[in-house]
Amino acid sequence: MALNYIFVAFFVIAFFIAFLKFIMTGDVQTFKSITEGMLEMSKIAVMDIALPLTGVMTFFLGILNVGEKAGIINALARIIGPFFNKLFPEVPKDHPANGQMIMNFSANMLGLDNAATPFGLKAMQSLQELNPSKDTASNAQIMFLVLHTSGLQIIPLSIIAQRAILGAQSPSDVFIPCVVGTYVTTVAAMLITAAWQRTNLFNKSVMLGLGSITTVMGLLLWYLSGLPKEQIETISVFTGNAVLLGVVAGFLFWGMVKKVNVFETFIEGAKAGFTTTVTIIPYLVGLLVAISAFRACGAMDYLIDFMKWIFSFSGFNTDFTDALPVALMKPLSGSGARALMIDAMKEFGPDSFVGRLVCIFQGSADTTLYIVALYFGSVGIKNTRYAIVAGLIADLIGVLAGIWLGYLFFHS
Repeated sequence: MALNYIFVAFFVIAFFIAFLKFIMTGDVQTFKSITEGMLEMSKIAVMDIALPLTGVMTFFLGILNVGEKAGIINALARIIGPFFNKLFPEVPKDHPANGQMIMNFSANMLGLDNAATPFGLKAMQSLQELNPSKDTASNAQIMFLVLHTSGLQIIPLSIIAQRAILGAQSPSDVFIPCVVGTYVTTVAAMLITAAWQRTNLFNKSVMLGLGSITTVMGLLLWYLSGLPKEQIETISVFTGNAVLLGVVAGFLFWGMVKKVNVFETFIEGAKAGFTTTVTIIPYLVGLLVAISAFRACGAMDYLIDFMKWIFSFSGFNTDFTDALPVALMKPLSGSGARALMIDAMKEFGPDSFVGRLVCIFQGSADTTLYIVALYFGSVGIKNTRYAIVAGLIADLIGVLAGIWLGYLFFHS
């Protein structure tokens, strides 16, 4: 239902603003910009997003099918069952969805977006099999999606690389704030969704799991923070790609050990890649075109100017307001937020307070509305219940944490 309101609101707002501009100033270019943007985004959604995703989906769904037939996914599900059973009480401890979700989260943490998406879509399909109401999101699906939208990532390599390209003196100086920010967003997402679902997380399994993850991340951050940028990038590139290749090779090898007809099983799973991609195209086109119309009419700029005006009366330091465009754009469009991040670093300098803060915002969450459309669209969910609201609240907490981290680390 929330997507329905957002979809309609973006187009209505775009038309209203364009019409006001025409009445007040005779401006006809806004109508032209909105229309051209809609047509261009329709093309981008299919040609630049959906079609490239088809090949990745086809390959990794084939690999996942081999892993399932070889028993690897079920083994993962049993290992993390005690922890996930508290977060996802509707999902049986040994259900393959548990293993698929942990592979999705692991790929995201390593920055392997291309691999994370097929794992995540497969997990959503497995959760849909357990869903008693096929057009309405289940509690388990909402918990998984909201955790996914928090964008937990250990090493924000793309952000560090972009800072290096733009000439930052120490491109990796945003490393710790980015990771802390995204971890805060993830924990907030978990607590918010659990509260909504009235799930008690104060038990031994969850506390032990969160404590272990927090300890490991803390030690890793402590170790990496003392390394030069080049070494951090080398570790990140090696770890991410080595793990991904190890998963592929390990799944195929273990499939052979278990006497699975590996290639036939791969083909069987890969066939679902094209079908899944075709299913999500209408959802992607609809939402991305709506976002394009909202941006092209100037609504985003008006919203940012309004927020700057509001904060000017607060009595607080308002240096952070120049970074807000990235924070507001991130839930709508990852590429849009990235472009705004780059623009801000070019305008204010990559080593400025704003230049660093936009990087923290970019690394502290994921594209909530895009992920909702992609994941729920892949299984035909129409009623998203409170998923979008919970995800956006977690995003807001991530933004507030990002502002605090920015002032703590970089504001004089």
